[in-house]
Amino acid sequence: MIVVKKINAEEIIVNCDLIEMIEFTPHAVMSLTTGEKIVCDENREDLLRKIVEYKRSIHRRHMEVPSWT
Repeated sequence: MIVVKKINAEEIIVNCDLIEMIEFTPHAVMSLTTGEKIVCDENREDLLRKIVEYKRSIHRRHMEVPSWT
């Protein structure tokens, strides 16, 4: 999950696995698979960096889990 700032400066936590599409017009508008839209005050680079860092952390944890088979 990632922390994003809405245009009213409120911070929310978003499950980035639910993000279907992001439009930048000029704010980031995230369309979720649930049909909800979230308007964020995040630039393209920061938002993509947060998503990539989250995904990397998940994959890193998966690689650290010992295999018992």
